[in-house]
Formats: sequence, C-alpha cells, structure tokens
Amino acid sequence: MLTTNKGKVYLVGAGPGDPELITLKALRCIQTADVILYDRLVNPELLSHAKGDAELIYCGKLPGAHAMTQRAINDSLIHYASQGHIVVRLKGGDPYVFGRGGEEALELVSMGMAYETIPGITSAIGAGASADIPLTHRGVAASFACVTGNRCNGDHEPVRWDLLAHSVDTLAVYMGVGQLEQISLELLKHGKPSVTPVALIEQGTTDKQRVITGTLGDIHNRAISMKVKNPALIIIGEVVLIRDRLAAAMQQAVAMIS
Repeated sequence: MLTTNKGKVYLVGAGPGDPELITLKALRCIQTADVILYDRLVNPELLSHAKGDAELIYCGKLPGAHAMTQRAINDSLIHYASQGHIVVRLKGGDPYVFGRGGEEALELVSMGMAYETIPGITSAIGAGASADIPLTHRGVAASFACVTGNRCNGDHEPVRWDLLAHSVDTLAVYMGVGQLEQISLELLKHGKPSVTPVALIEQGTTDKQRVITGTLGDIHNRAISMKVKNPALIIIGEVVLIRDRLAAAMQQAVAMIS
C-alpha cells in the first residue's frame, strides 16, 4: 500500500551530457522538486533550473570514492518522500541502464513510497549519434548490446565476452576504459577479428567530446597515446566505419557546393 502523503520520488534520466537532450518531462520534474539527489555525470547546467529553495544533494560515485553509499541514497529518498517532499533522483543517461534505478524503485515500493520513472537518453544512443556512429545500420548491423565493462563487486559473474563476441553485431561498452586491454584480449581470444573497428567516445554529446577510432588490435595503445579518460563509451563493430563514410560524403558535398 502506497503512503497517502503527497511525497513522491521521480527517478529521472538526465541524458548523455548535453543539457538540451533532457526530456521536457524530466525538466519539469527538476523545476518542481523540493529535493534533488544528483549523480556525477549530470550536467551542472540542469541544476540551474531547480527552485531557489530546492535542496541539492550530491551523491556521485567514482571507483573507490563514493560521496554517498547506495544504502544512504535509498534512505535519503525514503526520508524526504516520507516528509511529503517532491524528490528527484537525477541520473546521467537513463535510470534503468546501469543507473541502479531498478534497485531504488524496489526499495521505494518496499517502503510504500510513491514513485515514477522518467526515462532519459542513454549514452550508447546519445554519444553514438553525436559521433555519427549508428548502433544499427541496414546491411551492416541488425543488433546491438549494451554491456558494462566492469563489475561493482567481486562476487558477480564475469561478463560473457565469449558469447558477446559473436551474438550481436555492435557492442556498446559502458565504464570500460580502465579495462579496455582486458576487454580487447577477451574478444580476440574468443574469435573476434583483430581488424574489427572500435571507437572511443569521450565526454559524448558535450563540447569536450573526443572520438578516437581504431581496431580491436590497436585501440588499447591508441587510448594510452591519446590519454583517454572516463566518462567514455566504447563502440565495437562495423558500424564505426559509417562515421568515416559520413565524413567523406560531407566533404564531397562541400566540395561540390564550393
């Protein structure tokens, strides 16, 4: 049974980085919230839309350095909602794509709290599009998978790179730059060709976006030489070559006009 007070939690996706890629519904939630708990990858510009008296709580996470534990975040959501506040849990990308939104929703339901999930553009789609890399393309790729490049705890089963190497056409790997060498070696070990195109999209959709391309055989060395850092998305598959085709077509079009 949900509580009868007016408190409610909105699990809101902030999108992939560009503040203009947030949805209208998500923006309205930010504008009306009494309390906003926001993550590290949320563009700070979005917080400027909050009410002047809204309480802003940073709960971002870095490997080995969490501003708040997940337990503390869950408790805070319940605490403020139970007091009748409108609470926004603001997450980079989409709440249900490596955002732990499902865990928070289950916790809220277990405590009888009203909640609503507002989807956002996840980085695989947003950063891919911003880098001119479609995740699917007719005649090239008919499937894609979003994969985590790491695991939060050692008790989790490892990613099944042996299955992913051949089961889908495009791999979009989140949180994987630190494990790029291992990911490449795993895919190569399980038969993925070394010439498979790979792109690294650093700070996708923002004005600091960088795109580094290579192959499965050399992308790790390229990442080191270019000093690629998180947040960065890894896209593996033939669709990466569409970026070059689009660039070439654009150059040809410009040449014809001039």
